[in-house]
Amino acid sequence: MALAEKLKLSADDYLQGEASAQIKHEYLDGDVWAMIGASDAHVSIAGNLFFLLKQHLKDSPCRAYISDMKVNVAKANAFFYPDVLVTCEPKDRDNRLFKQHPLFIAEVLSPSTEGFDRGAKFAAYRQLDSLQNYWLIDSQSQAIDCFERTEQGWLLHSFSAAADRLPLGTLDINLDLSAIYEDVLLDVADQVL
Repeated sequence: MALAEKLKLSADDYLQGEASAQIKHEYLDGDVWAMIGASDAHVSIAGNLFFLLKQHLKDSPCRAYISDMKVNVAKANAFFYPDVLVTCEPKDRDNRLFKQHPLFIAEVLSPSTEGFDRGAKFAAYRQLDSLQNYWLIDSQSQAIDCFERTEQGWLLHSFSAAADRLPLGTLDINLDLSAIYEDVLLDVADQVL
């Protein structure tokens, strides 16, 4: 028996299917995969970060979004559901299904997604001209890798001390690492998804 050829899906077909899907899917250049459920630590970290950003952005033109809002990376032919994103672009307000001009994206890492979040997903996100900051937040230890776009390229700052303050210059905010991990029960390596 011959193996079936893997079919590629167009972005329009993906969006049409996603509009009525029971579960979320991400899309990269024709490939589609289902999003799995998240751990307590994952959800708590994303919720804390979203809350901190939403409070800071009140009465500003910027909006924070949590995991159910898609980001379209047109240059990579991709749609992703980042854990947290911020956009200040007026054009993004008009599109209720996805955003195209985020300046901040954060992904909460799990063992099953860390390689992709650090590799192919970050490579796609770097094609967003608007993106200034990309954070990778560990769910097994209090550690955050903060990538910042500079004129020379992407600069990495790593934080792991409870007293650390994480700068987001584009949003004129410094966030306490301890506040991002507040009330979080970290994942234990053998108990994560």
